[in-house]
Amino acid sequence: MLTYSSSFAQKRKNKDTFQSIAEHGQLDSASVIKSEYQFQFKNINVIPFYFNESELIKMRKLEDAKNYKELLPHLEQYVNSFGIQNFSRNTDMIWRLGRLYQLFGYNDRALFLYRTALKNLRGKKIDEIKKYYDTITASTLEKYVPLEYYYQLVEYRKSVDTLFPPKSVFLNMGELVNDLRYPDYGPTMNVSGNVLIFTKRKKVLTPTKLSYRENEDLYYSINYDGFWDEALPFSNVINSHCNEGSATITRDGRSLYFARCIVPEFLYDCRDCMGSCDIYESHMDENGKWEVAKNLGIQVNSISWDSHPTLSHNEDTLYFASDRIGGFGLSDIWFTFKQPKDGKWAPAQNMGPVINTRGNEVSPFYHPLYDVFYFSSNGHLLNFGKKDSLDFTYHTYDIYKTRKIEGLWQEPKNIGPLVNGEGDEYYFTIDSKSRDLFYSKSELDNLANLDLFSFPLPMEAQPLAYTKVKGSLTDSLTNEPFKGIVSIIDLTNGIEVAPKFMREDGSFEFDLNNENEYLLVIQGDDFFRIEHTFKLESDTTINLKTNSIKYNKWKFTSLEFNNNSSQILPEMEPDLDKVVDFLVDHPQIKLIISGHTDGSGDPEANLKLSDERAEAIKKYIVDKGNIDESRIEAEGYGNQKPIIQVELTAADRKINRRVEFELIRMAEPKEEEIIYEEQEIISE
Repeated sequence: MLTYSSSFAQKRKNKDTFQSIAEHGQLDSASVIKSEYQFQFKNINVIPFYFNESELIKMRKLEDAKNYKELLPHLEQYVNSFGIQNFSRNTDMIWRLGRLYQLFGYNDRALFLYRTALKNLRGKKIDEIKKYYDTITASTLEKYVPLEYYYQLVEYRKSVDTLFPPKSVFLNMGELVNDLRYPDYGPTMNVSGNVLIFTKRKKVLTPTKLSYRENEDLYYSINYDGFWDEALPFSNVINSHCNEGSATITRDGRSLYFARCIVPEFLYDCRDCMGSCDIYESHMDENGKWEVAKNLGIQVNSISWDSHPTLSHNEDTLYFASDRIGGFGLSDIWFTFKQPKDGKWAPAQNMGPVINTRGNEVSPFYHPLYDVFYFSSNGHLLNFGKKDSLDFTYHTYDIYKTRKIEGLWQEPKNIGPLVNGEGDEYYFTIDSKSRDLFYSKSELDNLANLDLFSFPLPMEAQPLAYTKVKGSLTDSLTNEPFKGIVSIIDLTNGIEVAPKFMREDGSFEFDLNNENEYLLVIQGDDFFRIEHTFKLESDTTINLKTNSIKYNKWKFTSLEFNNNSSQILPEMEPDLDKVVDFLVDHPQIKLIISGHTDGSGDPEANLKLSDERAEAIKKYIVDKGNIDESRIEAEGYGNQKPIIQVELTAADRKINRRVEFELIRMAEPKEEEIIYEEQEIISE
């Protein structure tokens, strides 16, 4: 049946393996430039709640009669007429419409409705709806590799690789900017990237001078030749006895928008305040001095909390966060625009259910060069924080990005685990060249004090990282998918890309910057590491095939020594390097090298020669990969273990002359579970 704060301003080389086949092809480019399916929700910002009793009765009858085909357009029209209050009061109708869409094969529409419902629900019902959501998204889910494990792999590979993902580090902006005594946070930057504006919270004396209170003021620092100068406070025209913070500055540097919040002891300083925090503007006069700040007025501000302003490129639209009544959640992103006739700000509007959720959305940031919009949220589906076991929701903030296509903001994407962690990520800015993300965090030796840090902007957070690379890795013999880890290395700019596990079907997908060269690295337990370079010029598919090494023993046909010699030849090195890479990638695995000869010649000499060859291979692997010798055993058997018992031809003798490799995992399986089977691996 279808049944229906605080007053602070800052609230809240192409090196392929032995057999790899790369199939490059362009995906449908329309998937990049065409807007995803969305409901328009025509009554958002028009009416608070939509109710039509006659339509509800009609839909109930259709459902009772199981006339779903006729029910669909009625329910579609009703949900499309929702006001903001309907999203929390009639969430059940949203996901039931999604079920009808899925029933009739409209998966793109169902996906949009399921997401919308999940963003507006609380409690155990989330898990029920997510089951339907997962039936559509199962083949496209992204599973990031835990960062601790990823960086272990990076460290393992440093000894052997000349190319490895950069390990980005936080850089403290220095003692001239950060204060050891007081928190520094809420950064913003001018378009040129040489002026940083932020909030500093100090302790100041109360009017009675008998105690201290906390006070927020705006500060700025100027960059000279790559170094940030001493941070200075704005003049008393901007900073007052009230709390100021969360600023944004225009392109010409002559207009400043910021939040001012009431302090009860200094009501006179905020006599034009409407709510706990309001957005103000100040302009610079001809003498370079800031004029008295003015409240943006009733069209923009409310009787609640309004803060975190950011401007669009042409500066005619102002986005901000507010917890006013009438939103989707506790705090939403709202916007206002300058009206063409008089240049005054229009009544503020809600950004809608694609951006806003039943949780909190704060810290909007419009990229200074591209139409890409960032914000922080604890209500979107992918969150790297911890989920509350009681209400099945996240309470920590992650940073998301979205872009506008055909006039519509697209579904926001989490900017990944290289930035977002278990804690809160908000109050941030990105420089115009998209090199660094600036935001606050505490040092381990002083958890109570926030400092400003810069962090190299990873690929997931890059504003232009929307060109898709899709691919897969399958067994060349059985066509079965492999399991493993996929890493992408940006060879052009060295931008770090968070690695992912391959999906169950062996596929993977990344969004990258176009016109760059990349190295694709795939590693797993059942195949030698794959390395494949490519230049990205459009949406691309890379399907790779390789041989499995899941059996215990294998050999390379390239390991042909010269007569009576144990010297490693140059043509052997590429295959031996695969073994080196595998051992580096899998530090828990041991290797046994077995040397064998044919039946001709003196048996004792053959035994000695096979042992020398096995030891030579061990030495090469140990030296090349800086691998602990205890992980490798090498032994020669001469002609004691022939594959062909009676050698009649030269081909028979060649088969018996071999070097075998066997992988032994530290936690060994029971003897009866070990598969003693040989597989010959053919080198290209």
